[in-house]
Amino acid sequence: MRAAAPWLFAVIAIAVVLIVLLPLFRANAPLSAGPAGLAGQRAPVIDLHDDRGAPVSLDRYRGKVVVMNLWASWCPPCRAELPDLQRLWAADSARGLVVVGVDQGESAQRAQSFASSLGVRFPIWIDSEQAYGRAYAALGLPTTVIIDRRGVVARGFDGALTYAQMRTAVAPVLSSP
Repeated sequence: MRAAAPWLFAVIAIAVVLIVLLPLFRANAPLSAGPAGLAGQRAPVIDLHDDRGAPVSLDRYRGKVVVMNLWASWCPPCRAELPDLQRLWAADSARGLVVVGVDQGESAQRAQSFASSLGVRFPIWIDSEQAYGRAYAALGLPTTVIIDRRGVVARGFDGALTYAQMRTAVAPVLSSP
């Protein structure tokens, strides 16, 4: 019986720790991993600066559909996706679509040079602290979040999207009032 006492004590201690700590982790966990889990919630608004140093915020785009894409110049899928985002913006900006590219963790000069080399003309924001990556529960780059006209997250995607996937994801949000 004496040999079993340390094991019994260890099992009870582990059970107590799990009972106390597990609810703390569950309370902060999103319902679904990644940005898709934020659908239906108000989009976080984080004040940043664009690649020219001007202050920017999602608040200025209320009433428009926003496609926010988190990216970095070192990310090959981001390089492949940015021209399609430019194409989407050019096709649907007249219908109230705004595309915003949010560089994660790089300098304004690096982001501006990279975007320019790909022919990107939509707004580029600089998120040197990667605050949007944390706020949108990004699991990697690129991450794309579609925000409706009311400022609510409609869809979220981890990983690169094709132009066709972008159009399909944006269409119902653009057609909503």
